[in-house]
Amino acid sequence: MSRHTSLKVGGPADLFAIPEDGADLQALISQLAQYGIPWLPVGRGYNLLVRDGGIRGAVISLERFNGIESLGNGLIRAGAGAENLAVVRYAQEVGLGGIGFISGIPGTIGGAVRMNAGAYGEGLLNRTRCLTLLRDGAVREFCIDEMEYGYRHLRLEPGDIVLAAVFRLECREPRLTEEEIRRDLELRRTKHNVGFPSAGSFFKNPPGQAAWRLIDGAGLRGARVGGAQVSEVHSNFLVNIGGATARDFLELSTLVKQRVRETSGIELAEEVRIVGEEPV
Repeated sequence: MSRHTSLKVGGPADLFAIPEDGADLQALISQLAQYGIPWLPVGRGYNLLVRDGGIRGAVISLERFNGIESLGNGLIRAGAGAENLAVVRYAQEVGLGGIGFISGIPGTIGGAVRMNAGAYGEGLLNRTRCLTLLRDGAVREFCIDEMEYGYRHLRLEPGDIVLAAVFRLECREPRLTEEEIRRDLELRRTKHNVGFPSAGSFFKNPPGQAAWRLIDGAGLRGARVGGAQVSEVHSNFLVNIGGATARDFLELSTLVKQRVRETSGIELAEEVRIVGEEPV
């Protein structure tokens, strides 16, 4: 999985599947269920830390679920595999806006929906009208009002796979969206260009706090465990400076949480999704 994650770490998966479309995915899930094989859906591997023992079962890449279409009345539908910036650009082309804050967030809509990605006080699910899920082998639509979600969180049932989302946008001149995109990309280029493989922000911001300030306050900017380091550019980014293992990242994460707890009394929680097994 080191070839399929932005952190460039992680052991092997038993199976890696790339279904062509919804029917292909349903057939795959049916076969996996028949043989009792677990599965894990992924996008482009951002916001994901796979342990060194890898993943038992199937990893399902949704990279081909990348269609984007206008539904009229300010609505667009994007597949789980569509790149975040591509969705913002598509909306711009049809005179819609409101989700420019995801322009510089690497990854795809499926992952952005699962973690309610956002910035500047906005969350993607606040702009979402409904989700298309594969649940219990059937494709189902859910209004966002039926879902439980919050800061960097969406509650799904075990086995759910996000296939697409419909976003409720507002009319906006393309030039205004362009300004928003440029501001976001420039801000992230100057503040988040950490120079090494990362998963983006590693820890959630506690209420009323910024995780990077707490980590700085604990004196951990630049701290290392093996090949994993607290970035010297942005201390809420843990980076792979070369040869890191998932164990390095997990030990560094534990160190950060312990030191922040000691210096501020605040408990940090990982924003990255940690999956897989320890090596035998």
